[in-house]
Amino acid sequence: MSAPTPLPDVQTVVKTARVYARDLTERVLATFLQGFIGGVVVTTPLDLPMWQAAATGGVAAVLSLGKGLFARLGETKNSASLAKGV
Repeated sequence: MSAPTPLPDVQTVVKTARVYARDLTERVLATFLQGFIGGVVVTTPLDLPMWQAAATGGVAAVLSLGKGLFARLGETKNSASLAKGV
C-alpha cells in the first residue's frame, strides 16, 4: 500500500482560491468593459440602441467567465489563464 498523499494546509487553499477569484474577477470585468466599449463604437454609427452594446459586453463577460472556470480544471489552480505557467 502506498503512503497517503499529503494535503496542503488550509491557509494555502484559501490563499490559492482568493488569488484565483481575484484573477477571474479582473478578467471578467475587463472583458465586459472591452465588449461594451466595442459595442458602443459599433452601435453609434449604425444607430442601434445602447442596450445592444451592453448586451454585447454581457455576453462577452459570460464567455470570459466560462473560459476562466474551464481553465481552473487545468494544472494551475490559482490562475484563470489557459496558458501554462501563468
